[in-house]
Amino acid sequence: MATTAEIVTQNKSFTLASWTAQNNWNPITMARGEGVYFWDTDGKRYIDWSSQLVNVNVGHGHPHVIKAIQEHVARISYAYPSIATEARGRLGELLSEITPGKLSKAFFTNGGTDAIENAIKMARMVTGKTKILTRYRSYHGATFGAATAGGDPRRHGHGPGIPDVVRLPDPYAYRSPVYRGRTQEEGDAIMADMVEEIVQMEDPKQCAAILIEGYSGTSGIIQPSAVYWNRLGEICKQYGMLLIVDEVMSGFGRTGEWFGIDHYPNVEPDIIAVAKGITSGYVPLGATIASAEVASYFDDHALSTGLTYSAHPLAMAAGVANIEVYRNENLIENSREMGKVLRRGLMDLAEKHPIIGEIRGAGLHQVIELVKNRDTREPLTPWQGPVSEPMAIVAKTLREQGMSGFVRWNMVFNCPPLIINEAQIQEGLAIVDHALSLVDGYYEG
Repeated sequence: MATTAEIVTQNKSFTLASWTAQNNWNPITMARGEGVYFWDTDGKRYIDWSSQLVNVNVGHGHPHVIKAIQEHVARISYAYPSIATEARGRLGELLSEITPGKLSKAFFTNGGTDAIENAIKMARMVTGKTKILTRYRSYHGATFGAATAGGDPRRHGHGPGIPDVVRLPDPYAYRSPVYRGRTQEEGDAIMADMVEEIVQMEDPKQCAAILIEGYSGTSGIIQPSAVYWNRLGEICKQYGMLLIVDEVMSGFGRTGEWFGIDHYPNVEPDIIAVAKGITSGYVPLGATIASAEVASYFDDHALSTGLTYSAHPLAMAAGVANIEVYRNENLIENSREMGKVLRRGLMDLAEKHPIIGEIRGAGLHQVIELVKNRDTREPLTPWQGPVSEPMAIVAKTLREQGMSGFVRWNMVFNCPPLIINEAQIQEGLAIVDHALSLVDGYYEG
């Protein structure tokens, strides 16, 4: 068996890592995983505080999902996308049961990025219009179209991107000047009015859809109130636009509801994009799920899109098994209840560490934003800025202490698997507490 050093060397010599200069890549190895933990090839255990990439919702090595995949591959290993299979029909039916509003038909993709790509295509085909309105602080994927749709700074350097993407200001109450001296709801109302004004300036006859995350993710878990969401729904109806909701990260119980948009029961999306928790990463899968009205357009018009691995049989089986686990083990409810435990623990850390500026989120989808000063709110690392010394210390310490986490800019994400229990949450919080204690000296208050 290869040593840890040999595995790392081989990976670095023959593969490319995403989002980093290759000389900076210093990966953890993984030998096995179980529940909320995984072990490297030296036997060191890590608590998976980010569910890998906020996708291993049912935890590592769940026997029900493994069994479903094993049994299915023994019968069907692959079927091209125009073939009907039992698992495909069952997963589509389950998705229609758990998704909000009138969503009814799923087009299966390889992951979240192409779920977004196909949502954009559908909106343009159905409406006959081209402009897609998205938020600046958003992430929708890394392929050309999805990266253009997102506001994430990693899109820079890829060229002009796809045409007719219009960006909207963010309902970021902690930082936007619109909210100064106002309540969240008051600021959200102004932000929504700005969205309508932008639609008017961009010409409603050309605006196909608003694309927005059901519950914001890697850009900082920035979430408006129902005032904002309700107005977006009204704007879409008034101007003949579709509402596309990106649930790639916030779906499947992550926020304590089946989907992030479920926190706003008066809002009915026309299309949602899902991935990640649909299979908990066991097999790659995404889906673009359309309402009955949107889907009916394709009854007599060709759905001009396709993928070789659309509705892959193993992914279908994994998706069905995951939804069964969510239901049978009450993981949506566990996310909600353990989210309360996590929030209380994070608030206790905020009392102890002045370097914590704000805590945001719901369920097991929460973030700590770190600042140099609570009054000025100056971030430890600015948006798009290089990693600062204190944030590098935080990331390094979490890893050394046995936590696989997600640290970005001035934020520490807290998104463990939905199966986590209270004792494991306390274990994770203790590691975060220790890391923050090493950077409290950078506070300038």
